[in-house]
Amino acid sequence: MQKLRCTFFWAALLMLTSFFAVAQSSGREVKTQVNPDAAIQGAMKQVSTKQLAATIDKLVSFHTRNTLSAEMPAASGKGVAAAREWIRSEFERYSKECGGCLEVKIDLFTEAATERIPEPTEIGNVYGVLRGSNPSNASRIVLISGHYDSRATDVKDTDTAAPGANDDGSGVAAVLEAARVMSKMKLPATVVFLAVAGEEQGLNGSKHFAKMAKLEGWNIEAVLNDDTVGGDKSPGQDTTKLRVFSEGLPTAGTPEEWKRIRALGGESDSASRQLARYIAEVGREYMPAAGLQPMMIFRADRFLRGGDHSAFNEQGFAAVRLTEFRENYDRQHQNPRTENGIEYGDLPKFMDFEYLANVTRLDVATLASLASAPAPPAKARLLTKNLENDSNLTWEASPGGLGTSYEVLWRWTTSATWDGADEFGNVTRATVPRSKDNVIFAVRAVDAMGHRSLAVVPSPER
Repeated sequence: MQKLRCTFFWAALLMLTSFFAVAQSSGREVKTQVNPDAAIQGAMKQVSTKQLAATIDKLVSFHTRNTLSAEMPAASGKGVAAAREWIRSEFERYSKECGGCLEVKIDLFTEAATERIPEPTEIGNVYGVLRGSNPSNASRIVLISGHYDSRATDVKDTDTAAPGANDDGSGVAAVLEAARVMSKMKLPATVVFLAVAGEEQGLNGSKHFAKMAKLEGWNIEAVLNDDTVGGDKSPGQDTTKLRVFSEGLPTAGTPEEWKRIRALGGESDSASRQLARYIAEVGREYMPAAGLQPMMIFRADRFLRGGDHSAFNEQGFAAVRLTEFRENYDRQHQNPRTENGIEYGDLPKFMDFEYLANVTRLDVATLASLASAPAPPAKARLLTKNLENDSNLTWEASPGGLGTSYEVLWRWTTSATWDGADEFGNVTRATVPRSKDNVIFAVRAVDAMGHRSLAVVPSPER
């Protein structure tokens, strides 16, 4: 009997301990991947390798798309203005096919003379807007960009052929193809498909557009900059990898913010870095059979190079650069020619269009996932006023009403990606049995279908 009483005692103690552990965490450990959405998968299947190749061939046919060729009349079929008008006509064609669902616009401005622009030059950004279908979320924007200008060896040369098939005809082709297939979708948030010029002259188009968006108060949650994503077929290329570059310390941050970030060990938790992690998650869930996976590069860009995403970073927007694994510099910024048995020039025949199609599918999956998801939770806080081993987090409900639950993500301070997540209900507060001293936390909102928002790292609050 005594032995039986002891057994009941320890069983009851175990049940009580388990109860308090569950009550304390109030959450359920979940995977950190997104849930596949059949509508998104359907859109990905509509991406056409043939259409992408046709777009590249058309862009190359303009002879040069050098920004300084703006004086060439569009009717001539040559030069950057002719390319701009053709891109606009493509957006308008897609809009007609979907009953006017795309708002097609041109952002025209005159760039003053600079080192790479000898005299004031007209530059035009072309974009299509797929307005969000949910009135409470339509002000939220996700954006994809590519630059349609090209260059020869001499950045001021407007006479020599500058085909720019991969750099960055590939990015523009991905933007247009994403617009074509996504224009058939109804998404809660707004998607902007953007083709900019002036990149080779100094990111002029993207800088103007990003400043305009900031001045007008656009709520841009994410920017994907596709630049050189055509998969050059030279030896050493890896068609299973796509590099995703993201800034660590935010460019638009203040010295005080940078000091706080360093003190907390948050150098790898900028909004752009969270976007890179999001793309990696989408790749794991939506692209496993395609053989292409995002490869996060934790730096803003490549050595000696720049990209349009940085123009958005300067205005405080989360933006990343997508680029193929290995660039061939004999086929970038080169006059087409053959010397010593080496063929130079950025021509379509060197591209891998199936690779480009996979990149575009990843673009579509990421943009649609973001536009379907709730807005990130607001004002996330990590309470630090007490010395304790549990961690308490609070946040404000996701704006827009799509969020039905929340996840608290965590990772070790040395981990590149999230190591785990605890799922909570429709609450704005959570206690996690994990020490804030040992891990990095983040919070994200989830809707009824499992679409997840971007993660937000909480600020410490005493």
